[in-house]
Amino acid sequence: MAVKTQSKTSKAGTAKATTKFPKETYVKWYKDMLLIRKFEEKTGQLYIQQKFGGFCHLYIGQEAIVVGTASACQKDDKHMTAYRDHGHPIALGTDPRVLMAELYGRTTGCSKGKGGSMHFFDKEVNFMGGHGIVGAQIPMGAGVAFAEKYNKTGNVVFVSMGDGAVRQGALHETFNMAMNWKLPVIFIIENNNYAMGTSVERTTNVTDLSKIGLSYEMPSKAVNGMSPEAVHEAIEEAATRARKGEGPTLLDIRTYRYKGHSMSDPQKYRTKEEVSEWMEQDPIEHCLNVIKDNKWLSQKELDAIDEWVKKEVQESVDFAENSPYPEGSALYEDIYVEPDYPYIKEY
Repeated sequence: MAVKTQSKTSKAGTAKATTKFPKETYVKWYKDMLLIRKFEEKTGQLYIQQKFGGFCHLYIGQEAIVVGTASACQKDDKHMTAYRDHGHPIALGTDPRVLMAELYGRTTGCSKGKGGSMHFFDKEVNFMGGHGIVGAQIPMGAGVAFAEKYNKTGNVVFVSMGDGAVRQGALHETFNMAMNWKLPVIFIIENNNYAMGTSVERTTNVTDLSKIGLSYEMPSKAVNGMSPEAVHEAIEEAATRARKGEGPTLLDIRTYRYKGHSMSDPQKYRTKEEVSEWMEQDPIEHCLNVIKDNKWLSQKELDAIDEWVKKEVQESVDFAENSPYPEGSALYEDIYVEPDYPYIKEY
């Protein structure tokens, strides 16, 4: 959904009374980012308490990317990402209760308790999933975009990846085909500086990741990923090109995760000072400052948002803990079967 601009905004962390976007947009960004942040904080606590297991990758610090994308896209556009996937469906409108239930491995989860943290899906909001194989979503996303183009839907596909996933060879094959066929796909690098614990500088001679698309003549740019305004504008521009049939765009959206790569990450590869410097650009605080500076909401209204978020998160936990585990027979449901396969009858 396009949002009309008003006047020039300040960069993240230094809010001014004049803004590019209306009150409704900032309030929505603030509510959604706060919900994602608190959901993830609770998820981290529950994981430490061993309420559920498996790998767990938190989105804390990167929230501006998904809310900026959600506000700039259209309802029927498709979205796909890697395994740091909790924030995306929340920004798109998925009930956090079914997400928490998925973490708990319960039947009421968004993937019926079979996927866990790394494999959230929600067809209702066109979230085509979190994917556990590094970089796998890149060619798959282009495949979805091919289908949208073939069916003349006018929809755009947004494919998110980490800075580590751009080392996959499939990316280059995909970029070549996507540009050659002018597919309506936006490739989003959620560039948080570290592939697990390895910095961008240690993995490539091309540290400006926006340049990767240039050899395919793919429009590419770097974006401030701590600013929902900057993300929205970049996404809107790229989506407009795609809907006109002009093909894909690569966005190097530069952000930062405040927590480790996963819950088991000791984070010895970076300093506390580095983390603190990035936290000074916190997108939630930025939106809150814009709302306060413009006197758009009273303190009572802001407190009500805080209470609503707390209630949503707690009800998500209660819903998950009171939901049933799958029966053993569920192992044989929702799987691909070829009925005439010669060995099937033996089982």
